[in-house]
Amino acid sequence: MKVLLPILAAFFIATPAWAQENVQEMQDKADSAFDIIESDDETAGVGEPEPRHAIALHGEPKYGPDFPHVDYVNPDAPKGGTLKLNAIGSYDSLNPFIVKGTPAAGLASNFIRSGLVYESLMQNAWDEPFTLYGVIAESIEMPEDRSWVAFNLRPEAKWADGEPITAEDVVWTFETLRDEGQPFFKAYYGDVEKAEALGERRVKFTFKVAGNAELPLIIAEMSILPKHYWTAEGRTFNQTSLEPPLGSGPYKVGKLDPGRQIEFVRRDDWWGKDLPLFKGFYNFDRITYDYYRDSNVALEAFFAGEFDVQIENTAKLWATAYDAAPVQDGRITKEEISNERPAGMQAFIYNIRRPVFQDIAVREALAYAFDFEWSNKQFAYGSYIRTDSYYENSELASSGLPEGKELEILERFRGQIPDEVFTETYEPPKTDGTGNARQNLRTAMKILDEAGWALGEDGVRSKDGVPLEFEIIDANPQFERWVLPFIKNLERIGAKASFRVVDTAQYQNRITNFDFDMTVSGFGQSGSPGNEQRDFWGSDKADTAGSRNYIGIKDPVLDKLIEELVQTDSREDLVAHCRAMDRILLHGHYVIPMWHFPKWRIAYWKHISRPDEMSDISPLISYTWWSTDAE
Repeated sequence: MKVLLPILAAFFIATPAWAQENVQEMQDKADSAFDIIESDDETAGVGEPEPRHAIALHGEPKYGPDFPHVDYVNPDAPKGGTLKLNAIGSYDSLNPFIVKGTPAAGLASNFIRSGLVYESLMQNAWDEPFTLYGVIAESIEMPEDRSWVAFNLRPEAKWADGEPITAEDVVWTFETLRDEGQPFFKAYYGDVEKAEALGERRVKFTFKVAGNAELPLIIAEMSILPKHYWTAEGRTFNQTSLEPPLGSGPYKVGKLDPGRQIEFVRRDDWWGKDLPLFKGFYNFDRITYDYYRDSNVALEAFFAGEFDVQIENTAKLWATAYDAAPVQDGRITKEEISNERPAGMQAFIYNIRRPVFQDIAVREALAYAFDFEWSNKQFAYGSYIRTDSYYENSELASSGLPEGKELEILERFRGQIPDEVFTETYEPPKTDGTGNARQNLRTAMKILDEAGWALGEDGVRSKDGVPLEFEIIDANPQFERWVLPFIKNLERIGAKASFRVVDTAQYQNRITNFDFDMTVSGFGQSGSPGNEQRDFWGSDKADTAGSRNYIGIKDPVLDKLIEELVQTDSREDLVAHCRAMDRILLHGHYVIPMWHFPKWRIAYWKHISRPDEMSDISPLISYTWWSTDAE
């Protein structure tokens, strides 16, 4: 999991965020010395790697050891004031690292990156593809073959209760997340042989294989948890809890109204406030999240001044609903800000564990019933761009026919992957946008006829006793206007579909347990995909509840390519592997691609200000914006 995504993210688990029309990655969020910390590491000595303040997946870090601040902040931003944000649904847990419960917003992002409460060994810069700078760790050591990595911890790094952060905390965190956390962690850290404390402030991770280029980095960005807190009597890590957690980050949990509101209070005694990586960060004294039943209610609350910033994901609302008085008189600023965030894939996702979707012909045919061009004009004022890659809006996306290194990779699997990978450029079905998709529907019916799906007297096709019937579930009622025309077209080709809106908790539970036929979800991607691809497409994750292999893919070719991907030693090789995987996934017809929008639509009240130069990966509202009332 790197700078996303997208998403996340691009960019991450099944949550209602992916059920919105265009997914905005949740906002995520060092300088250090080169001093060598003494330890009893038996491998330390002459010829060992020198400690470094930063590490890049490929190439060299942008910022040297003495950088004053990153480029996407206002280093002189005033401190003070309150930032009021919103969230949709509810929450019942303050532990974002486990399967159980719905965690509150703001605690941590994408399971691993630090949020407001927790810090990690190192953190990414938001203007580089995948480069990390020291936070809890003041330096990192790593051999050329990346067969192990060691971190030297800052002596000033402390938990909010004043206890020092130790190597034992790091080891305990790794083992606990791997064994009791989200299934994602087991896949993400699958190549780690062992973690060991080599002193109070030195920790080493040894890997099962050499050459996993990103493994040292994904270990570095792991949120660190306090061993002494979680092992205290009466606490159980893998159970939900509303007890405010002990963290090491810039904020602590303040007032709670379970399921309705959560407050974070900035710590005056935070040990990391003078790190150059965080110059211009964490400017608000308080950050609150108010929860709303749905996005319509939330939008009205925004115009009434109940919260400060709205990232709008619905094109129609952006075009028609923002004529409220505060926008017209200038109290609210309305902006579209271009970004270069990889969009990943947002789509109607098939659960191929279901018999009805195990036939690739069905999956291919149903895509012809989704009239994107007409729906885009009707519901989004033509603003969306059709997605045709799992690595959309990045150089990782496949295009044209395979050639060069990409073709070399694919040739090894000829006969094991669809022949179309070599002969056809994948394009989702298109219409003329008039609403008359007759030709597309004829194509769909032909595919189904040839595959043996016969039309019954009730108007529903079936094959071998399996009817072409399924349910689409979602947690966002606004999506109904996109889904109903799709369902109508499905009916015309002999497929019976229904749409069901469920509450947030039920949706998450059903997705976690793969208890669905089809849903709107997605796969957020970073600019440097790697180990997390196991969780998306790995065969061993298809039957692991809580994994992000929502589709249920079990493909030995993809398994092989994923393992090769994490071993790549150059950007060229990484790009070629991603493009090869992209083609295989696209021609497997596992999803019906939807759309993306390469801009953020952001509206904010005038007492909130942002940096002139922003990261083009995340808007970082909670982290780099500030209150003008504090000036």
